[in-house]
Amino acid sequence: MQKTYKIEVDCANCANLMEEAAGKTPGVKAASVNFMALKMTVEFEDGADEKKVMKAVLKNCRRVEDDCEIEF
Repeated sequence: MQKTYKIEVDCANCANLMEEAAGKTPGVKAASVNFMALKMTVEFEDGADEKKVMKAVLKNCRRVEDDCEIEF
């Protein structure tokens, strides 16, 4: 399953760091961030709980960009 989320991030470099952090989160098969559109696309592993995984993604992203937001 793949979903797209609206994000708030300040710079392109931070968006790249968020993409890396999201991609390393358990339950995420792949993640990509489009800084210009302020969107994050996440492909979940089979059987992953979307809400749990996205909470972990947000936590991991805040380690690299403490004021980022993901609307899910």
